[in-house]
Amino acid sequence: MSRHPHLSANNDPTLGAKKRTTWEIVGRVSIYLKPYRLMALGTIGCAVLSLALSFVFPKVTKFVIDDVIGKNRPELLTPVVLTLLAAFFLRDLFNSVRIRINNTFEQAVIFDMRRDVYARLQRLPVGWFDSRASGDLMTRVIEDVNSVERLLIDGTEQGVVALLSVVGVLAALFLMNPLLAGVALIPLPLLAAGALWYTLTAASRYRAQRKASSAMNALLMDNLQGVRAIKAFGRETHEDARFAGRAEELRQGTLVVMRAWALYSPAMAFCTALGSGLVLWIGGKEVMAGVMTLGDLIAFLFFLALFYEPVGRLHSLNQMLQSARASGERVFDILDATMEKPEAQWQAKLRTPVRGEVIYEKVSFGYGAERVVLRDVSLHARPGEMIALVGPTGAGKSTLVNLLPAFYEATAGRITIDGQDTSGISLASLREHISVVAQEPFLFNGTVRENILYGKLDATDAELIAAAQAANCHEFITRLPEGYDARVGERGVKLSVGEKQRVSIARALLKNAPILILDEATASVDTQTERLIQEALERLMAGRTSFVIAHRLSTIREADQILVLRHGEVVERGTHVELLELGGLYAKLARIQNTTFIEEGFEKLEAVS
Repeated sequence: MSRHPHLSANNDPTLGAKKRTTWEIVGRVSIYLKPYRLMALGTIGCAVLSLALSFVFPKVTKFVIDDVIGKNRPELLTPVVLTLLAAFFLRDLFNSVRIRINNTFEQAVIFDMRRDVYARLQRLPVGWFDSRASGDLMTRVIEDVNSVERLLIDGTEQGVVALLSVVGVLAALFLMNPLLAGVALIPLPLLAAGALWYTLTAASRYRAQRKASSAMNALLMDNLQGVRAIKAFGRETHEDARFAGRAEELRQGTLVVMRAWALYSPAMAFCTALGSGLVLWIGGKEVMAGVMTLGDLIAFLFFLALFYEPVGRLHSLNQMLQSARASGERVFDILDATMEKPEAQWQAKLRTPVRGEVIYEKVSFGYGAERVVLRDVSLHARPGEMIALVGPTGAGKSTLVNLLPAFYEATAGRITIDGQDTSGISLASLREHISVVAQEPFLFNGTVRENILYGKLDATDAELIAAAQAANCHEFITRLPEGYDARVGERGVKLSVGEKQRVSIARALLKNAPILILDEATASVDTQTERLIQEALERLMAGRTSFVIAHRLSTIREADQILVLRHGEVVERGTHVELLELGGLYAKLARIQNTTFIEEGFEKLEAVS
């Protein structure tokens, strides 16, 4: 089995949604009906009863024309009309019940499908998201799920009722007048040919439309998240033009769909009108010849309307089906994507208490054969040690630490924690014992309290405040107008860089995991804030096995081990003193004057060499 399943050919993030047949989509979607069989039957039952009561009107009309008016029997008019009104009342009552059941049914299915799609998204590998835009995924979860649901609910109800209507009314037409019923069927070959043309040509149009919609939404989300950069560079006009281009693609894609429908729908309507015209022509002759009564002809025409109406509805359902097919492909692209480790297959847990001994044994990793990032990396972190990783940009530092919590899986070698191979440990257990503090901390659009509690959802207020104090953020939080209940804004925009970082450190402290991954984050703050963050980091690392991606030499002098990476390989290792005595790359880096950041130092070394 592939050690890196999300990069296999069938789940390549660069590929579009897999093309599927209409019936494959229908079959997959119909699974969501099973828990709500009674609702489905109730909806269809009410629709059938409403349809049956609609048959009363043609029959009553025939009776009024031929027997009440034709035979001058005014005493029958009132009871007949009251009977008709009662039928109308019951028809609309059943229709009202159908709508209520259908709405409940619809929302339940939308909830189930959207929850399944979201749950699968949460369990996909990090690499799956690398080449997918957030706006595109939002379009799939919101718009495409709704489109598929319409097929499921409206298609099931209206399709079944329409087919029953066609069969039932056609039987009534043949019982009334076989000749006129045969005439009414003359346009059917034209209707079938039109439906076949629309079905065979619609898939590409709807795929293009859904793709254009996703592209526009992806650009919109990207721009909303980067609005400060847009304003800082004065690129509003440029972004207007970019959005207009995406919106134009969606407009053109939608117009292609609408133009096809504008040809198809009126053509089908004309075919049904042709049938009505032929029936009126032949039926008129039959009435004048005395073969049938005027009431019979009018009743037949009313039944004919009941016949052609569901035929027209089937054409509309065909349009819905083609739209849902394109959306279904995109929804099932998510639902069929290979998850990380399915928990049912990986029940092993880390043995507690976790000491934090981490060993990498000849670990390699690559994004496919053409892009190898790490080559035969080995390291041994003893419990409580601080391991610093230094190297130029692209050396593989972040990839190396991302393998530990299984954000990616090694393509060769193995990683152990306290002697247990991480490839056989459940993700929940593995990640429960690892804390990550990123260089650019992510805060959710909620309160300060909610963001810190993300480290331990059931923490007490005392634990929360203790973590905030240890992270040097309690003081600034209490100065906020709403304190711990102050909202931080999207991605923590209402807080400074240093404040966000200290909140993220408080979150990690509250989690209290024995292993820590730290992408040092003091590069973009002032000296005083850097000191506060550094103090918080020292408290966070105390007693924990820590992996630090170092950006400043000053922060790693006391590291137990320093690994120098270059081109995905460890080229030097040792303590600060040992590496200086070695006189290699690290020593040259340390000797460069006026160098604050390690990456900057490597650039200077490259320039000299």
